[in-house]
Amino acid sequence: MSRSEEHAERAEGAGPFTTRLTWHLGDGGTAVWESRRVRKRGVLTVRAAGEREPRSRRADAVALRRLRRLNDIAAVAFVAGGLLFALGAGISQFGSGATATTAPVYFAGGLFFTTGGYASLLQAINTPHRDRQAGSLTTERWRWWSYEPERIDWLSTFTLFAGTLVFGVDLLDSFLKGLSARQTNRLIWFPDLVGCLLFLVSGHLAVVEVCHGRPCLHARSLGWWIVAVNQLGSALFLISALAAFTRPATDSLVNVTVANWGTLSGALCFSVAGVLQLYERPGTP
Repeated sequence: MSRSEEHAERAEGAGPFTTRLTWHLGDGGTAVWESRRVRKRGVLTVRAAGEREPRSRRADAVALRRLRRLNDIAAVAFVAGGLLFALGAGISQFGSGATATTAPVYFAGGLFFTTGGYASLLQAINTPHRDRQAGSLTTERWRWWSYEPERIDWLSTFTLFAGTLVFGVDLLDSFLKGLSARQTNRLIWFPDLVGCLLFLVSGHLAVVEVCHGRPCLHARSLGWWIVAVNQLGSALFLISALAAFTRPATDSLVNVTVANWGTLSGALCFSVAGVLQLYERPGTP
């Protein structure tokens, strides 16, 4: 094998983003790096020369412990946040519907969503890096922040985290009283809409990451189901936001029922995805 062949790589992805890399190892074998698989499970796929079946090569114990802890924090936070949002929507639909009752519930759910978003971003920031020569993963020092928009996993999780922060503005403003319809739309509805759009962008990038830039249906892939359910939840949140616009002429929402049910069902989607995420972690096949 020539030196150029030894280092040859085949990249897959979409646009400027690489989601999967396949390259030749010095011993004649091949290694495959996949963005989500490395971030969530901490493994590369390696096929040694002469072997027919590939095997997983794990990162070291430090990296696996980090990834597992962050994954569990994010998963539990999204489950709790989703359930609280669903509870708030249920109270609004079937209970008194008073803002004084639902605002604290939504705000508590928003805190969990922000925690889950930041934990997801930290997982991307602290993902082990590939050693092309050895066909293995290396662990770097712990970081609380990085700026890596050329990485699809970083951009997806950063956009998600940004969406939770924008939701926080909306949820804080919901405690304000005596707002006019125009003030409500500017201070509460518009941040809600922006947050929903950021969630959709984040979910789209996550789908691209899993599908490597092509439309796909991977019914046997847990990662695919997680991003698909999350993206459904984001779409339902957007429908809810559009229905929650306050008409200045009547001082009433476009459709209260759609707004409540969109929030409730979208929130449950995030809770379900959070439960599934508990099983997509280092130490699972």
